Amino acid sequence: MARTILHLVRHGEQARTADDGEDGGLSELGRRQADRLGQRLVGIPFAVIHHSPLPRSVQTADVIATYLPDVARHACEHAVDRTPIPSVEDRVQYPERFLPWLDGVPAQERDENAVALQAAVEHFATTDTHDRHELVVTHNFVIGWFVRHVLDAPTWRWIGLNQENCGLTIVQFDADRPPTLVSFNDIGHL
Repeated sequence: MARTILHLVRHGEQARTADDGEDGGLSELGRRQADRLGQRLVGIPFAVIHHSPLPRSVQTADVIATYLPDVARHACEHAVDRTPIPSVEDRVQYPERFLPWLDGVPAQERDENAVALQAAVEHFATTDTHDRHELVVTHNFVIGWFVRHVLDAPTWRWIGLNQENCGLTIVQFDADRPPTLVSFNDIGHL
């Protein structure tokens, strides 16, 4: 029975920047968080490191990669920062108290009906003929969406599944059974 074990990591703490929407990369604390996580991941036989193209994720992946020097890494469209937003006709699936907040999500982060996030799940949930470990350095709502999917929770339930910076969530996809949540937001290394 082949399985894919997906290690989902939220990037380290972001440096504070002017309120211009720019991603300033990691703060000093964020670098320490990434360093501790890298130490923790030593010995796991990762096939690849996927990361969001935003500086805070790239820098987190760079720090982690110093502990995993033989593991290839790349920017991955499936790890991009996204917020699932219901379409007009699907707003009834979300509790009304969340709708005003969702209406304020910036255009560049909006993922209507989670089309891109579902594509990410389909991309990463594949199994092969042998076990495979993959590391994804991404963002809070992306991880929340994966957890919601694995638990088969209601569409809106990604809200409130908050991941700490450099927290580790592990999900397992098996060829012949439903996916499993192995751990959520593990921060024992921090």
